Amino acid sequence: MIDSSANTNGGHNHIESNAGPDIFAATSLADIHAGLAQLHQQEASVTQRLNDLIASQKDLSRELGRLDLLRAHLGTQVVSTRAISNGMLGDAASTANRISSAVKRLDQEQSNVKATLEVVEQVAELKACVLGVHGSMGAPQDWETAASYIHRASKLPADVVNGAFAEEIVPTAEVPDPPRVTLDAAAESLCALFLREFDKATKEGDGAKVTRFFKLFPLVGRTDTGLDAYGRYVCTGVASRARTNFNSAAPAQRAEGPFYGNVLTKLFEHIAQIVDGHEPLVEQHYGPGMMAKVIERLQIEADVQGGIVLDTWHEERNIDRKLTDIKSYAFSFLVQSFLQSQQPSNGTPRSSSPAGAPIRTSEDEGVDMKEVDALLAESALMLGRYALYSRFISDKCALSQPEERIDHGLVMPQFLANSNLQRKVGSHLVEPFNAMTTFFFRRSVEKAFQLDESPPDLTLNPNKPLGSSPPFVTSAVDDVMYIVNQVCQRTLATSQRAVIAEVLPAVSSILGTDFIGMTQRKMRDESYPKPVRAGELPPESKVIAFTVLINNLDIANDYIKRIVEQHLGRHSPETGKSPLQDLFPFGHDAVFVENKLKGLETAFSTKGTELLNDGITVLFANVLKPRIRPILAEAFRDIDYAPSSEDGGDDDGEEEEEDVDLVKSRFDRGWGVVIRPLKRILTTANFDRLLTQALNYLATALEKRIKQYYGRVNELGAVRLERDISGIVAAAVAGGKYGLRDAFTKCTQMTLIMNMEDDEWDEVAGDENGEGIPWVMDAEERRRVRAIVKG
Repeated sequence: MIDSSANTNGGHNHIESNAGPDIFAATSLADIHAGLAQLHQQEASVTQRLNDLIASQKDLSRELGRLDLLRAHLGTQVVSTRAISNGMLGDAASTANRISSAVKRLDQEQSNVKATLEVVEQVAELKACVLGVHGSMGAPQDWETAASYIHRASKLPADVVNGAFAEEIVPTAEVPDPPRVTLDAAAESLCALFLREFDKATKEGDGAKVTRFFKLFPLVGRTDTGLDAYGRYVCTGVASRARTNFNSAAPAQRAEGPFYGNVLTKLFEHIAQIVDGHEPLVEQHYGPGMMAKVIERLQIEADVQGGIVLDTWHEERNIDRKLTDIKSYAFSFLVQSFLQSQQPSNGTPRSSSPAGAPIRTSEDEGVDMKEVDALLAESALMLGRYALYSRFISDKCALSQPEERIDHGLVMPQFLANSNLQRKVGSHLVEPFNAMTTFFFRRSVEKAFQLDESPPDLTLNPNKPLGSSPPFVTSAVDDVMYIVNQVCQRTLATSQRAVIAEVLPAVSSILGTDFIGMTQRKMRDESYPKPVRAGELPPESKVIAFTVLINNLDIANDYIKRIVEQHLGRHSPETGKSPLQDLFPFGHDAVFVENKLKGLETAFSTKGTELLNDGITVLFANVLKPRIRPILAEAFRDIDYAPSSEDGGDDDGEEEEEDVDLVKSRFDRGWGVVIRPLKRILTTANFDRLLTQALNYLATALEKRIKQYYGRVNELGAVRLERDISGIVAAAVAGGKYGLRDAFTKCTQMTLIMNMEDDEWDEVAGDENGEGIPWVMDAEERRRVRAIVKG
């Protein structure tokens, strides 16, 4: 019962899984037939699959038989292979192993024989060297031969020289000591001898003997001793020459000209000549890079001799007193000028003085500018020569030790960077130079404003000739910019990064506070173009003075730009280097200096341009703006833009021709009276700036005037209005850049809309996005403009 039930349920599940009719759930005969049909179909399918498997059984049996046959053949081959391996190859392998072992033993024996022969040869060479040294140092006293024997012995391996075999074979009755003892004693004896003879030759001035014994030190293994002796020898010459140069003039004569600069230059030149002249000899006999040790010894002497020159210069030129005088200088003119601008003034001050109070003008008695200039020139000379010397020494040491070179620039050797001369150059030259240069520049700026003169005979009357030639600037601009160029040139000539780092920012600061500050004070307090009474124009003298000060800023900007470009120079097309890289070869100094120069230009241009633009705005607002509307009113006076057809047709030809350009001629006459006098005085760039502001205002005024004609323009009047607006634009931009016409784009588009035919206007009106013409007005504004013309 349980099995039958399980089978029944299983069959039931199978029928359900095949989605066939459930015979057990049949309720009719048809359902039973359908269930039986489904079962017959499944039976046929299973039977077919069993038949296919039985049919393929023969093929499988055949393949299995073939595999059994192959296995039998492979078994035979395996037996044969094992027989060959155990028989023939086993004997051959044993034989090969014996041969290989024999060859290795033979190679080892040959190697031992060669090593023994080599040791024997080396010991024989050692014995020959020992006997040769002993023989040469005897009666012949052939020092070169003795040194050459020691040099030959030094090439032998130390274990051979110190070995027991050499100690047994080499000693003889004449030379009983071990070879190491004999060689060391001989080298020490020869070194002492060479040193005595070298010093004797240096005292006698025998150059041939000096060279002879200098060559022998490396042969006996005393390279450092030879280089030290040679260093003392060349330093003696340096010291002697330096004393001679220093004592060539009496103390009274040293005050004339750059005496100390010349003495220091000769010292550096002499050292450079020694290095260049002696380097081949040292490199040949002592090896590459050994000249650096001589240079290091020379630097010690340079510290002494250069320090003497700088100490004496510092003392005899009274540098400390000069620095004290400089620090105590009050710059009264500049200070009182700025103080005066902060106080209310009861009257108009003099143009040559910032205030009515007397100003002390004799401050140069405390600080002689000519003396300061001479000190700066001599300091710059010494700094420049020291920079060349530093570069020369660094180049030589870098060539001797290539691993110390860095891709981005030259590296100063430590012995030079930490030398006493480097420290004294910083304390005796760099620091005073920075302080004196800053003072010299500011005092020059102050003096330039004290002596400032405006160009004579300037007038706003276009019928009178100008008594000067353009550009019309005050004398302070040329004076100050000349000093800027001189200071930059002198500062760069020092080739000292520490100088650039302090002087150029100081120059930039003084230009910003004093030059631009004084210009701003004069523009605000002395020359501001303000009318004396309301409704009048400013006095002509004020307008001219203010205009000249604006020119000062424009020309000064141009000067600074050219000065910086000149000193930056151009990169060489061959090497790709800039001139600054020759002046500042160490590390990234050239890039640092370039950034400082560009920073000077940027800082001045930023402040100067800001004040310049303010000045242009004031000039326009006080001189031009009040006159533009009256000019337009006069130009359009009694002009009717709604003429009748009879009025347009009854005029004769001459009257019509005269009337065509009436608005343009009126405007041109009035505009010329206002703008041309200023154009004669302003620089080209300043006039363009002023004209740009004026045209923008004029364009706005024209737009308003066109709109005022609402309902008072007919079709004929619109044509004339377009012609008049075009004439005004042409007259206004005459002599200026073509791009100035862009200010009137809206005006011209307004007259264009007013003169459009109906079909053209319909097309424009339908173009809501303005995809056709690049309109400066939106659709609503265009419709209002179109409505100006009455229908």
